[in-house]
Parts: sequence; structure tokens; C-alpha cells
Amino acid sequence: MNVVKTAKFRIGQVVRHRLFPFRGVIFDVDPEFANTEEWYEAIPAQVRPRKDQPFYHLLAENSETEYIAYVSEQNLQEDETGEPIRHPQINEMFDAGPDGHYEPKARHHH
Repeated sequence: MNVVKTAKFRIGQVVRHRLFPFRGVIFDVDPEFANTEEWYEAIPAQVRPRKDQPFYHLLAENSETEYIAYVSEQNLQEDETGEPIRHPQINEMFDAGPDGHYEPKARHHH
């Protein structure tokens, strides 16, 4: 029997990492781990997350740079600062909402 998993966070939500000093906006969600085994094994064993949980793709930033991050649900928490995300790709994917969340841009279908 398949168990339906529900993601805790949504696309456009601003989150921060529970252990490391970075934050970002979610642009995609995998229902469970969907990266390479090499990537997974590179995570130190003492902080390696379970694979059977949602993993989030983030337009991420820390105090020094912007990048793409792939983070397990257990390692994320809501960012309540209300500060905008400065990632250079943010405007390609999202419109800023009045509540500090980001709304995905409308996609045109041909």
C-alpha cells in the first residue's frame, strides 16, 4: 500500500536551514529524495537526512553568495524575517506577494 506524503512547505515559501546559516525560496519539491547517491553520501553521516521525506529545491542565499540548494524537509523551518530574497533568478520565477511570500509567475502554454 502506498502512503501519500504531504509536503509541509509550499512553492514560493521562504524557509531557512535548521542547522546552517542560509535561507531561500522554494521553487520545486520532490516527494522523496531524488538526487544522486554520490550527493547523498557526501553529507556527513551524523547530519544525513532520511530519504523518505520531501526534499526541496531552493533559490538559496547566505551572507556571501546565492546558489541552488537541495534540502530535506526535516532541515527546514519557516523564515519569519520578512526580508526579501536577493537571488538573481528570483524575478524569473516569482512575483513578490504582499505577505512576504513569492507567487510563481504564470506560465503560458502553446
